This record gives sequence, structure tokens and C-alpha cells, in this order.
Amino acid sequence: MTQDNTTGPGPGELSDEDLLRELDTLHSTRHATLRHGSDDALDAHSRRQSELEQEYLRRNPAREVDPRRLRPERAGG
Repeated sequence: MTQDNTTGPGPGELSDEDLLRELDTLHSTRHATLRHGSDDALDAHSRRQSELEQEYLRRNPAREVDPRRLRPERAGG
């Protein structure tokens, strides 16, 4: 397993459940990291979040998109 002490397992090595849990944790800590974290902490957080989100999108290319979340020009209205 590929892991370092700052980021955890590689996104591709996580189960679907673990990937969602990691994303949930990162999303819930984002605001505090932005407001109170060091520049290095924010960079690491951003990098990890991007890696995990890209892995999620790779695994779920046809994910359900809620039309209420689209801007009017994208929702056909």
C-alpha cells in the first residue's frame, strides 16, 4: 500500500466506502483549514482533496446529477 505520513493511502487503493469517508472528512475540515491552517497545511489539504475527488469521478463517471444543482442554462431552462 502506498502511504506517507501526510496524506494517507493512495486514492486508488481505497475501497469505495473508505474513499467516501475520506472525502467527507476533508470536506468537513475544509473551512477550518482555509481559515486557520498554515500555507503548507492548506496546500496539502487542497492536493489531497483534488486527488480524492478525481478518483471518485473516475469511479463514477455516470454519477447521478441533481438537475436542481445545475445553473438554468445547463438545466434546459
